[in-house]
Amino acid sequence: MSRYWRRLGIAVATLGLLGATPAHQSSGTITVFAAASLTEAFTDVDLAFRQQNPGTTVRFNFAGSQQLAAQLEQGAQADVFASADERWMTYAREQSLIRGDPAIFARTRLIVIVPKSNPARINQLQDLAKGRVKLVLAGAAVPAGKYARDILQNLSRTSGYPADFQRRVLANVVSNEETVKGVVTKVQLGEADAGVVYRTDVNSDIARVVRVFEIPEDQNVLASYLIATVRGTQNPETGRAFVTFVISPEGQRIMQQHGFLPLAVP
Repeated sequence: MSRYWRRLGIAVATLGLLGATPAHQSSGTITVFAAASLTEAFTDVDLAFRQQNPGTTVRFNFAGSQQLAAQLEQGAQADVFASADERWMTYAREQSLIRGDPAIFARTRLIVIVPKSNPARINQLQDLAKGRVKLVLAGAAVPAGKYARDILQNLSRTSGYPADFQRRVLANVVSNEETVKGVVTKVQLGEADAGVVYRTDVNSDIARVVRVFEIPEDQNVLASYLIATVRGTQNPETGRAFVTFVISPEGQRIMQQHGFLPLAVP
């Protein structure tokens, strides 16, 4: 059996679980609202998806998950919503903005980055609480910002960190960004001494200009991304096909190429 037909069989089986049974390739245009941290991965997913579905066009709107949920609530037209956390997908579901059950399709953890020059002389995570450190986080409503604050709280309860670690670190925040990409950019340009971002945000280009500090796994969080089709979609078949492709073995291979963790990670 050819590789093509094996993939098609997987896609049809998965779509059956989602309540659809297409008999032909998908076509037409869909709009995908996706978390900004998915930009590079979904760009490659799009290329592979369109190769399997000639005649299909995928338009992306990359932004903070909280921004995308608000746009959907205000009537913006989309076919697929991919959120960087469960919170905003749950909100979209409660507002009847999505169809069916969302699926987890990617996971990642967070890290601390500082400019390669390291002007604040940060040598360990405890140094984030030093005076005059210019820290940039995503805003509290942004998934990466919520995760970062959860991590700081976890560290405050950990041996080797002061009990007021979270308070002291948050006092150093000079900017709350609307997306995690904004955090990366400010550290990359040297406009901040440190930032908390997803591990998957540090590609080869970013790695050349930043230094990474790992967060202990016990205090870190496992960020989960969820995807669903949007209620009122103009092209439900192709929207479902895109969701299916993302969670298929081929889609997962692409996500892992961009540093996302296998879904089997607990």
